[in-house]
Order: sequence, then structure tokens, then C-alpha cells
Amino acid sequence: MRTRLVTINQSSMSRDQAEATVDRYLDLQADEAPEARKRHYDTLVDNFYDLVTDFYEFGWGSSFHFAPRFVGESFDASLARHEYYLASALGLRQGMKVLDVGCGVGGPMRAIARFSGADITGITINEYQVKRGTAHNEKAGLANQCRLQRADFLDIPFDEGSFARAFAIESTCHAPDKVDVFREVFRVLEPGGAFVGYEWCLTGAYDAANPEHQRIKRGIEEGNGLPELAYCKEVLDALKQAGFELVSSHDKALEADVSTPWYQPLTGKGTLSMASLRSSTPGRWVTDKLVGVLETVKLAPPGTGKVSRMLNKTADALVRGGELGIFTPMFFFHVRKP
Repeated sequence: MRTRLVTINQSSMSRDQAEATVDRYLDLQADEAPEARKRHYDTLVDNFYDLVTDFYEFGWGSSFHFAPRFVGESFDASLARHEYYLASALGLRQGMKVLDVGCGVGGPMRAIARFSGADITGITINEYQVKRGTAHNEKAGLANQCRLQRADFLDIPFDEGSFARAFAIESTCHAPDKVDVFREVFRVLEPGGAFVGYEWCLTGAYDAANPEHQRIKRGIEEGNGLPELAYCKEVLDALKQAGFELVSSHDKALEADVSTPWYQPLTGKGTLSMASLRSSTPGRWVTDKLVGVLETVKLAPPGTGKVSRMLNKTADALVRGGELGIFTPMFFFHVRKP
């Protein structure tokens, strides 16, 4: 096991910088007022992915998202099917110019490019993810078809009408203002262009007056670099305000078999792949203990243990939110630019 896989990104940060990044992120998330987190969302999200990208790749692979899963279906197959669904909904074809809004390290981008033949540009606010994703693209032989660029999705650095299609997989939940990010996507799409995505949302079952629901919501926000979770309806309203026409929307989390809910990989129950085993409750416990040892002997930078514990805590919040049905990580939307 390589140390890099379970530590904070060390490629561009010194040990002191790593510890400072941990503390800065935790300080930003400690503010209970969503408006404060929204004001500093760019620092919040950038710091978050500096801290967690290696953990995510170790525990989840290069596709940082959930997926509805069928009985007998492997973890990796469910992720790929989820990605291909987006490609099919967009009607992607060979050479079509596509924007991946909040691409992470590009796992879905590469899968969708192979599946459809489309030419995909991904943007992420985090430079470390650009480096990781670019290396993955080159290794996969897709450097001419897939590329990553550092950019803020509230200020997308492309001309109006640059892309025929766009997709966002569990990324625009990081936006401090959804209307603003959707307006930018609208601007860079050509007329008639389609935009699809999966959004992290509170469902209608969420009760803002319920203390347990409140704790779960904050746990998900704190451990995932989110300014504030929105309701599904708020996402649709923001898309319409941005100028899009709604084609369809639904909660894909409800499509999973009852015995294989979307949060199952975080619990350690059922059939597991190596990746989902590392993300499961026992796998996360082992990783946390290993990280503690690595930090003690100075093979991991200071603060790595804090990040590991934060991710474990938020995984528990995600599971509980899923069990209660008050949260979904895959509210699907399909909209069109007139």
C-alpha cells in the first residue's frame, strides 16, 4: 500500500502547509452560518479537495460519486452504469464538445468519453485534481479526447456557445449560489444544448425542526465541503431561473434495490469490491488506525488523522441520512437551453 493513498496531498504542500490547510478548512466549516461558508466557498472547496482527494481515490476509485445498485451488480459496474445513463440522456456522439462541470480527477469523464466518443473538457477549482486527472488521462491514452482545466464554475473560462452538451456529477452542490453556476453553464452551451446532472439534495422528508435531521445535514455539509444543502425543488427552481427548460427530473436513489441502497458501500454490508471494502465501516476504521500510525512516525503530514476522522463522521451522517430518506446524492435533472 502506498502512503500517498491514505494521506493528504503532499505533492504541492509542505508539512506545515498541510496542517494549516486542515485547520483553515475546519475553521471555515465550524461557522454555523451558511452565509459565511458561502462567502468563502472557493477556499472551502479548494482546501477540501487538497485534503480528501487521495482519501477518495484510495477508498472509492477515480469516480467520486454514488450510484443506485442492483442485486448481483458490482460496485464498479454500478458507477459505470450511472455514468453511461448520463451519456445516453445527453445523446452524446463521436467528437461532440462536452463540458464536465466539477470533474474531480476525471473518472466519469474517461468512462463517458470511451462510451460515446465525445470530446470532453473538465473543470475543477482544485489544481491537485487537475494534475491527478491529467496523469490518469495520459495513462488511459485519452489525452487527446479528455482534458482538465482549473476553473471556478461561477466564472467558466469559455466563450458563449462553446459546448454542445454539459454534465455535472455531484459537484454543483458546492456552489454558494446555484442560479449563478447554472447561468454560467447556460452561457457556454450552444442553443438547443442539453445539461444533465446528479445533485446532492434534501428530500421532502427532511424536517428542519427535527434535531437529528439537523445534525445529519450539518454532518454531511461539514465533511463534504458544502456551503449548504438545498431541497430538490430549489435545484429545479434555480435551473429555471438560469434560463433552462426542464425536460425531466427524478431521484435516482429510489431506483436501487431495497437490499442494495446507494449508501451500502459505506456500511460494509453486502457484496463488496476492494474499493467499497476500503470505504466500508470496517475498512474506514482500519484506514484511520493506519493513518494515525503514519502521522505519528511522520510519514503522513500533521492533520491527516483529523481528515480521516472527519470523513468517517460524515460517512456515518450519509448513511443515516439515506436510511431516514431525508437526503439523496443523486437527484437527476435533464434540462435544455432554448
